[in-house]
Amino acid sequence: MTHTLSIMEARKQLTSLPETLMHDDQVDVLEITRRGKPVLAVMPWELYEAVSETLEVMADKELMAQLRRSIQEMDSGKLISWQDSKQELGL
Repeated sequence: MTHTLSIMEARKQLTSLPETLMHDDQVDVLEITRRGKPVLAVMPWELYEAVSETLEVMADKELMAQLRRSIQEMDSGKLISWQDSKQELGL
């Protein structure tokens, strides 16, 4: 969930923003506005890393093609048991 702060409010609360995000389970992102329009997003570092990694994966055309193929195979029932996979890999 997003919580909105004006840029002036955010400036006043800057040093306490990390605690606001850590302790309020309902707020994932702080939307900072200027003249009522969003200009910044403040989020916990872990969320930033997760978003960055997701975007990195999505930008990799080969990886996304493989993911789509894998999802299609799963949807069509072409699954291999964990035991068979281990045997095939020699584990």
